[in-house]
Amino acid sequence: MNKQAKLTGWLLLFPALFILGLVFIYPIARAFWLSFFAENLGTQLQPVFTGLSNYQRMIGDGRFWQSLFNTSVFTVISVILELLLGLGVALVLNKSFFGRGIVRTIAIIPWALPTAVMGLAWAWIFNDQYGVVNDILNRLGLINTGINWLGTPSLAMTALIVADVWKTTPFISIILLAGLQSISEDLYEAHKMDGASPWQSFHQITLPLLMPQILIALLFRFAQSFGIFDLVQVMTEGGPAGSTETVSIYIYSTVMRYLDFGYGAALVVVTFLLLILAVAITALLLKKVRA
Repeated sequence: MNKQAKLTGWLLLFPALFILGLVFIYPIARAFWLSFFAENLGTQLQPVFTGLSNYQRMIGDGRFWQSLFNTSVFTVISVILELLLGLGVALVLNKSFFGRGIVRTIAIIPWALPTAVMGLAWAWIFNDQYGVVNDILNRLGLINTGINWLGTPSLAMTALIVADVWKTTPFISIILLAGLQSISEDLYEAHKMDGASPWQSFHQITLPLLMPQILIALLFRFAQSFGIFDLVQVMTEGGPAGSTETVSIYIYSTVMRYLDFGYGAALVVVTFLLLILAVAITALLLKKVRA
């Protein structure tokens, strides 16, 4: 490729890179700069440079560590369940059967719904007075009184995970389905002629060839789950007693409720660095798989 072609390529990329810088790089750089200042509109209007004091404060902030733990639990459990269920759904949708197109369309409806609307629906479903879940359990004779799903710490996190898994499993299944359709049927036929069982074909052909799509799905879902906000805000608002408060909810409260912009910026920077670390690890694994 000559220099003129390279220059033309960069000129064509410049508008996209410029917009990316405006909507992504500048806010992160601004948050990084603000994290070195103390600025709280409730106590002081002018920012004061305080160095690493916001980060030192974070070390002893039990609420931050609790929100980070809640976020980690939510992310790990929901992503694992979504991967397993999404793989199962993708395997089913990859088969030939009557009405497969309609089933595929219906399967992606949960993912297409707005998260806030879906979260409100799940809040009604888990309501302790008129929720569908309690009604079903009561009809089955498993409970006598309604369970306060969203008012009990352990059960509230369970309800959030169920809602998120129902919402985003179709997203993973679409990615994995695309990977499955790229695998030639001749490989399975040859493996079957060698006497391999369906499980052996799945373990020795499907999983290795599907691993790049699995890692891509994990990358997207980890980033989305770690930054979850709207679902938690609609269903529990971080309660009860902070048991479902995620890092995003804590940042929102710090900035919008307490008007502590300096400390909120430090929380944003740390969260961003954690996500970058996770992305780097996933990209490294993806590179090894493709090698």
